[in-house]
Amino acid sequence: MQPVMPNFAAARVLVAGDVMLDRYWHGSTCRISPEAPVPVVKVEQCEERPGGAANVALNLAALGASVRLVGVTGVDEAAQTLATSLQSAGVETHFQPIATQPTLVKLRVISRHQQLLRLDFEQPFATDSRALTEQIASHLDDCCVLVLSDYGKGTLQNHQQLIALARARGIAVLADPKGRDFSIYQGATLLTPNLAEFEAIVGHCADERQLLSKGTALLAELNLDALLITRGEQGMTLFSNAFAPMHLPARAHEVFDVTGAGDTVISTLACALAAGEALPQAVKLANLAAGIVVGKLGTAAISAPELRRALQRETGSERGVLGTQQLLACIEDARAAGEKIVFTNGCFDILHAGHVAYLEQARALGDRLVLAVNDDASTTRLKGAGRPINAVERRMAVLAGLEAVDWVVSFSEDNPCRLLEQIRPDVLVKGGDYSLDGVVGADIVRAYGGEVKVLGLVENSSTTAIVEKILIR
Repeated sequence: MQPVMPNFAAARVLVAGDVMLDRYWHGSTCRISPEAPVPVVKVEQCEERPGGAANVALNLAALGASVRLVGVTGVDEAAQTLATSLQSAGVETHFQPIATQPTLVKLRVISRHQQLLRLDFEQPFATDSRALTEQIASHLDDCCVLVLSDYGKGTLQNHQQLIALARARGIAVLADPKGRDFSIYQGATLLTPNLAEFEAIVGHCADERQLLSKGTALLAELNLDALLITRGEQGMTLFSNAFAPMHLPARAHEVFDVTGAGDTVISTLACALAAGEALPQAVKLANLAAGIVVGKLGTAAISAPELRRALQRETGSERGVLGTQQLLACIEDARAAGEKIVFTNGCFDILHAGHVAYLEQARALGDRLVLAVNDDASTTRLKGAGRPINAVERRMAVLAGLEAVDWVVSFSEDNPCRLLEQIRPDVLVKGGDYSLDGVVGADIVRAYGGEVKVLGLVENSSTTAIVEKILIR
């Protein structure tokens, strides 16, 4: 079963764990230091992004979920930067400040898109675990999923109590584990270790048979509902009490940077599960999201439009015949990627060379061409008895096969005004003998700042003429 895009806006997720600030210094390298055999980096750009549990929360917000984040920081500039960045992204932050300790910061030095050095500014937090537990408990009733984003920095010290509190309320608990003691996550809904973390607990897995055996054993030992092992270029393996182990191949076309990939996996899983998606489908979405994030540099969030576009490529709906709601979602994603939308419409009863040339000219005016086709009833009203010759499904199938056409949608009205108001294309195109003012819907498009274009048709190309010629013969 192919995964579908859930309604992430319905997801309410609480994230608790080690928040940190990721700093990036970018610059060029052109010489080796005379002081030591190391490259000299001329720093030209500084960048700051939420990291750790904060990156999980940011990913959830980017997908459209309602997110609350509980963590520990210092009382310093890094903490303020984190709070400002997260709140501007829609994350509700609840930090426990500790004045005597600094906020966790990881500094990466990058040149020519390669990480040369990482410096960690950190010390384990002396967390007030009781106060933090009370704070997390106070938000549980407003969430569907609790994520424990554990980097072993001291924020989370009472995992079992947190798991028990959530499970007693029927709330799923997802944990991204660290360390050599997984017993602290016993009873969680889902654990998401990478292969190295998994093998640090169960020992080396020489082959798939050992991986399956040890994964099944750990699932039972920790009383988990599910265990997801992320395996880099070997994909992911899901263990569950409800079905046989399931393997998903890696989806990345090019691995650029694995930083934050685990955060992307658990955030996508949490968001999908909180939106009501079944676990196998949620894992497929998480696998797809991981394939996107490893193609980016540094800690990065995956947006809902990015994930939806990747899903469209997987399911073949990136192009072709769509319903109105599917089309509107595709257009939203295209706009998020900065693409220009061109719209045209017509009956296209018998496709001829004039149509093909016209559609190619229309497509050249933007990045995506939407073709709206009159259904059979409206074609009959416009063209008269005996038309259309081809049913709308056949007309749309032929048009969708043209290289110039991205999306084909049908409409039942005599004009496309309703679709224009919904789609709001950047360019409205018509062909033939129309004047600019005579194009139906031109006023709608101009009202929001869009363009209206009239293109000529190839001479001696007419559906009516073709029909008459056939009837004479």
